[in-house]
Amino acid sequence: MSRLLGLLGLGLRSGGVAVGVEAVRRGLQRDEFACVVMAADASPRAMEKVERLARARKVLVVRGPAADEIGARLGRPPVMAAGVRDRALADGIQRAVS
Repeated sequence: MSRLLGLLGLGLRSGGVAVGVEAVRRGLQRDEFACVVMAADASPRAMEKVERLARARKVLVVRGPAADEIGARLGRPPVMAAGVRDRALADGIQRAVS
């Protein structure tokens, strides 16, 4: 999971990652993301909102670590969802969790 968090941090610094449930939902509606990372402890409501839309858009959803762990790595409060715009970064995240 530390590799996944490192890749998310890199993507955030480059502007290729959107953070937060509402930002991810907006990005999914505009077909901006190659994948979405959901916190392992995301609320059922957040998971339902994001995952349903991601499935409809055929966007991969990856389970990450806990929201507070993601937030701490990104310098934010707890993060339940992050959307990854860059295809190469999304591929690296997918390999990191496989």
